[in-house]
Formats: sequence, C-alpha cells, structure tokens
Amino acid sequence: MGLSWQQGQLSAGAIGRFLVPEPLPKRLLYVEPLRRRMRVRFGGNWIADSEQVVLLFEPARYPVAYFPEGDIVPGALERIDHTTQHADLGITSWFAVRAGDQTAPRGAWQHTGLPAHASELQGHVAFAWRAMDAFYEEDERIIGHAADPDHRVDIRQTSRKPVVTRGGRVVADTTRPLVPFESGFAPRWYVPRDDINASALTPVEIQTFCPYKGVCSHYDIGDARLAAWSYPQAYAEVVRISDFVSFEPDKITVHLDGKQLHLEPGQTVIAHGVDRELTIAEVSPSHKR
Repeated sequence: MGLSWQQGQLSAGAIGRFLVPEPLPKRLLYVEPLRRRMRVRFGGNWIADSEQVVLLFEPARYPVAYFPEGDIVPGALERIDHTTQHADLGITSWFAVRAGDQTAPRGAWQHTGLPAHASELQGHVAFAWRAMDAFYEEDERIIGHAADPDHRVDIRQTSRKPVVTRGGRVVADTTRPLVPFESGFAPRWYVPRDDINASALTPVEIQTFCPYKGVCSHYDIGDARLAAWSYPQAYAEVVRISDFVSFEPDKITVHLDGKQLHLEPGQTVIAHGVDRELTIAEVSPSHKR
C-alpha cells in the first residue's frame, strides 16, 4: 500500500520522483523477501507455512504474497485448465485449492512464463486473498491484504486549528487535533469528540476496515453522505486516534488555520468491506488471532 498504491513511489500518482536522467518505465514492479513467517488457512487446515515468502508490488495494487511450492501442503493445489497473460510476467497458470471439504476453483496462481529478470518468483505460488479462510503473520491474523512492510502511520499531536462547517453551522472546532501521516496519503486531521457537535453526526450502518488502523465507523452530516469517520477501537499501533473523528474535505467544508482543504489528486480511498463474510467482532483487535 505504501510503496505501490495511492501516491507511493511505484504508483502512477507518486508525489515524488526518482532522480535519474531518463524517465523510468511507467510500470515498475518490485519484489522483496517478507522476512516474517506467513501462513494460510483453508478448509480448517494450514495449507501453507513459510519463512521464505516474497512480496510482489505492482502499480495501483496491494502487495501480493508468493509462497515457495515446497512450503505448501502436498495435495492442496490442483492445476486446472485455465491460464491468463500477465502484462509484465508472462503466462500465469491457475490452481484449484482443496482442503477438508472445501474447494476454491481458482484459489491460487503461479507465473509460469517468467522473464529472466523476474527469477525471484520462479516456483512460487500466490493465493487469492478473499478465497482463503485466513492469512497469518507469525500468530496474528492479517486482514484485508498482505501488509506492506514499508507502510507507516506516524501520529503527531498539533495545535493547528481545523474547523469543520456545514451550511454555516460549526460541526467541529479544535486546537488539539491528532494528525496521522500515513504512507501514500495526504495528512488527515482527527478531532477529539469533546470538540465536535455530536448532534451533527448521524451514524450509518456501513462499517469498513483498514488493515493498518482497524474497524472504521462512518457518519452522515446532514445530506452529506459518509462525510466523517472514526476508529472506535483502533489497533494498538495507532491507538491514539481511537474514537477521534476525521472529515472528508470533498464532502464537507474543512478549514485548517483558515485555509480550506480539498481532497488531493489520487487520494480517493477504496474502503475495504469485511471480507470473506467476517463479522466486525472477528476483525476487532481482540479477535485477530
């Protein structure tokens, strides 16, 4: 996410540039060792367990974990008569994944026509994230997609002054916001509940989650749909923003120190639903294992 998605270094919307005399190719792929134990659970069984996983980063895509064939349980993969063509990595062969009484018809794939410069992926298999029951790093469940080791969320206290209004009505006004500086995103301004007119926020049933911050609740403000959000119980790594509220500057008027904010190009967020029919309880911090 930090490296290849949103405004990361390998994305089309990168805010920086590589200091080289010639333009780089529009599509740059990057692979690196994960250096963490990673496991896959399917059909009530562990079907892959490896300390040699590699992550593939492609522009505008989340990182994808590839497992060495030798670290996959024998019999879990059945090659099927289906191939696709990857724009950069050649022919891709697909597998049905079988374990217990479950089958995922196109649950895994392998690049079988790799160019010489992509040898790190030789003999490696990736599993379709949403088709599997769960993925784990060490003993903690990873939700949403493979975690990007380069993704950071640095939270800072500041005395800058966000003011949120709707139709001339003040919704939030504070001099003590928290600012998460998150890889690939412009800064977001989070306001403590005590500095918000609570009557202006209408909770909606939609809940999403961020693999780095946790389960997210959303609010309408008047006729502005999904104009605010909050992480009621943010993950331990970002617990400081728990129950603070942030606002979408493209849906409601937000000023910072008197200057109106606007959603920056490339900053539209594609929110994760609770995938694989997980419940909110299952993706909460106390149920990640």
